[in-house]
Amino acid sequence: MSSEAVSARGLKWLSPDINDRDLSDYARAAGLDVPLAALLMARGVDVDAIEPFLNPTLKREFPDPSSLKDMDKATELIAHAIENDRKVAVLADYDVDGATSAAQLIRYFRAFDRELSLYVPDRIKEGYGPSPAAFQHLKDAGMDLVITVDCGAAAEAALSHGADIGLDIVVIDHHLMGENIPACSALVNPNRPDCASGQGHLAAAGVVYVLLASLNRFFRTQRGADAKSLPDLLAYLDLCALGTLCDMAPLEGVNRAFVVQGLRVVSQDECPGVLALSTVSGRSAPRTVTDLTFGIGPQLNAGGRIGDPWLATKLLAETEFEKALPLAEQLQRLNEARKEIEADIQHQARIQISKYIETNPNAPVLIAGGEGWHPGVIGIVAGRLKDEFHKPVAVVGWGDEFGDVGKGSARSVRGMNIGAAIAAASADGVLVTGGGHAMAGGFSVEPDKLDDLRAYLAKYFAEVDSELEEARTVQISFDVLVSALSPEFLTTLEKSGPFGAAAPKPILRIRDAEIIFRREIGKNHLKVAVDDGSGRLDCVCWRSLHTPMGDALKKGNCVDIIGYAERDTWKSRQGKEAVQFEIFDVMQKTEK
Repeated sequence: MSSEAVSARGLKWLSPDINDRDLSDYARAAGLDVPLAALLMARGVDVDAIEPFLNPTLKREFPDPSSLKDMDKATELIAHAIENDRKVAVLADYDVDGATSAAQLIRYFRAFDRELSLYVPDRIKEGYGPSPAAFQHLKDAGMDLVITVDCGAAAEAALSHGADIGLDIVVIDHHLMGENIPACSALVNPNRPDCASGQGHLAAAGVVYVLLASLNRFFRTQRGADAKSLPDLLAYLDLCALGTLCDMAPLEGVNRAFVVQGLRVVSQDECPGVLALSTVSGRSAPRTVTDLTFGIGPQLNAGGRIGDPWLATKLLAETEFEKALPLAEQLQRLNEARKEIEADIQHQARIQISKYIETNPNAPVLIAGGEGWHPGVIGIVAGRLKDEFHKPVAVVGWGDEFGDVGKGSARSVRGMNIGAAIAAASADGVLVTGGGHAMAGGFSVEPDKLDDLRAYLAKYFAEVDSELEEARTVQISFDVLVSALSPEFLTTLEKSGPFGAAAPKPILRIRDAEIIFRREIGKNHLKVAVDDGSGRLDCVCWRSLHTPMGDALKKGNCVDIIGYAERDTWKSRQGKEAVQFEIFDVMQKTEK
């Protein structure tokens, strides 16, 4: 791979790594257009695997529910609760994966004229997952069975208390966990150490969907129910797809089928909650992965971040638009407030990090912290600053109503396992608690120990030069002319989708383009038009105003740009098919 000069974002671009002869042979053997063939080659899809990759089906990809450890046990417990009208509660995480998981269960119980009680922990007061106090509250409320979704697998103390007070608990989770299996009635988690299902890539929403399929099978085979009398699970795929996408689960195996089929359900506009969110935000009803992950997802998350953690689940479980609308309006207001809080903290954190880098340019991990910084948004801020500085970033908040102990959230780059580093720091006493996975982690820390944490992580990641170098590179999929970016070309590219985690959008490069138009939009975005000599193309560059990218995108400049070709949704509303280019990075060549 050949590398280019450093760009406006401080990245090195890797030119397309395609052997023309190999590509031609692959395209001919597969009977595909060259661009689509190139994408499939890059993803390592063998010629004989192309058809199932392009057309994933649930029939072909769906796992045997019984292959998941404890699934049959969980199924019998829940089926028994439905049949005997036991009092059941669902305890859900406060993010989109938790909300879509809980909403699927609520829909399912309602199909049997049963109501599930809902309990979502408060992010600030209770933290993540179940606690002994939560289980005690549910026991005192008369619950016979509690189903935890998207949490619980590592809550040993809470589950032990639940067992001690005689509460039946079924855990449905997907997070990594230790070797010890906590005490509970059933624990379904494809990532538990003794589960051989091979479904560890599932989000919690996917695990719940498999559970519902297991329940339908139980009622058919063990109770003789007519399949037509049972809930139609195809109608639940909108929630399953939404949770899978927003939790960044890798789009492989059955996850691809969940999303492909789920988008078809979404397009039928039969989810009142999703339609209500689109209405209050002034957007069209969602149709694409981008619509769900960048439109609907942040709105749903707003309640759990800075407001009522129960709102998202209630909204998604609602079956009437009129009742969904006021819930959506609350989430929209919270999301607007979240944006302001996030922008303020990001500004302060950027200043801290920039000053720190002046004297510590080789620091492998960057940490910022502040009193009053809202724990509900620090993860978003850490992610944005990680993308800006191309290094792992941790952001910590404490004080005010958030407590004296700092709550931290970290985001990492490829090759630097931040979750393992946080777990090690916790074990060595630098942190109060902490853990996570390769790309993200959470922790608690005494504010006066932030310098100790910086020193610990600097030592832990002492030999990561190659990983940090990789974090500053971006692989280009194709070089294209503006004239080639037609709606028909997009249709070809979209065949290799859906795009998401482990299946990124193709990154396209347009060379020698002149900026012929520029306008500021929103608070800090740019809309520009470029002309590479073959035609004009409208582009957007998010959060680029007053940045090196924005400086490079001045009218009259000649640039190379890389980014993503998208359908222009604004023009689509007017009945026009057009392409818009989302600029990811800029390489300035000449200045006017």
